[in-house]
Amino acid sequence: MSGLPERTGVLGGGRMGSGIAHALLLAGSHVVVAESDEARAAAARERVADAVGASERRGTLPEPVDAVLARLTTGTGAAALAGCGLVVEAVPEDPALKAQVLAALDAVLADDAVLATNTSSLGVGELAAALRPDRAFLGLHFFNPVPASALVEVVAGPGTGDALVERARGWVEALGKTAVVVRDAPGFASSRLGLALGLEAVRMVEEGVASPEDIDAAMVLGYRHPVGPLRLTDLVGLDVRLGIAEHLERTLGPRFAPPALLRDKVARGELGRKTGRGFYEWEDR
Repeated sequence: MSGLPERTGVLGGGRMGSGIAHALLLAGSHVVVAESDEARAAAARERVADAVGASERRGTLPEPVDAVLARLTTGTGAAALAGCGLVVEAVPEDPALKAQVLAALDAVLADDAVLATNTSSLGVGELAAALRPDRAFLGLHFFNPVPASALVEVVAGPGTGDALVERARGWVEALGKTAVVVRDAPGFASSRLGLALGLEAVRMVEEGVASPEDIDAAMVLGYRHPVGPLRLTDLVGLDVRLGIAEHLERTLGPRFAPPALLRDKVARGELGRKTGRGFYEWEDR
C-alpha cells in the first residue's frame, strides 16, 4: 500500500473535501467522507464518483472504477470517521465551525489517529486549542482543483512534531503530489503570496487599468503562470478570497485590505465558478 493509513477520512464533502477524498482513493486508501446530513453525504459521493470517472477518461486511474469506488464510504457526523487513522477536516473557513468539528473529531478518533485541517489561512495553533494537548495535529493545505494540483502545503503548528511532519511528507508523496513545509504563520506561504497578487489584480480591474482577460493574459504569457490571478480567484471562490483577505488584514495589516469591488461582488452573490459568475462567466460549474 501507499504509506497512508489503511483507512482515511474527510469531514466535509464539498469541492475541496471531495477532491481530497478522490486523491486518497487513488492512492489506495479506504476513504470515509462525512457530511452533516444524508443529502449532503449523497451529493459528496456523487462528486467523488464524477472525479474518479474523469480520472478514468484521462487514463490516470490505476484500477477499474468499481474497485476504486468500492473503497468509498459516506456517512454523517464525526462518528462516521471513528475508525480512520488520518482525518482531514475540510469545512468552510469559519473559525468557530472548524473548532466545533475538530473537537467532535478529537472525541471519537483513536488516540494514535492523526487529525489534519485543510485551512488555507487560519492559524493551526489557534485551531489546536479545540483539541486535547496530545492529539497529533497539523495543516494539510490542498489546492483547488485537487486532482490537477501538484502541491500540498504541510503546516507545522506549535505542537506538531518533526516526526509527524515527515510522515505527512510521505503521505503527500503517496498521493503523487509535492509537499512544501511551512511554519504556522498567517496565510502560510501560498495563500499569503497568492492573495497579494489576486487583490492587486482586483484593484486593477476596479481602477479600470485593464480587463480581467488582459490582466490574466499578462501573467500567463508574461510570467508563465498556469492561470491568471482573476480566473484563479473565480476558481477558489470570491467569498473564500474575501474571508482570507479579512483574516490577513486583521493579522498582518492594511496591505491585505479587500478592495471594494471584491466585497461588492460577494454581496451580489458573484462568487466565481460555483455560482456561474465572478470576474468571468462560467457555464461549467
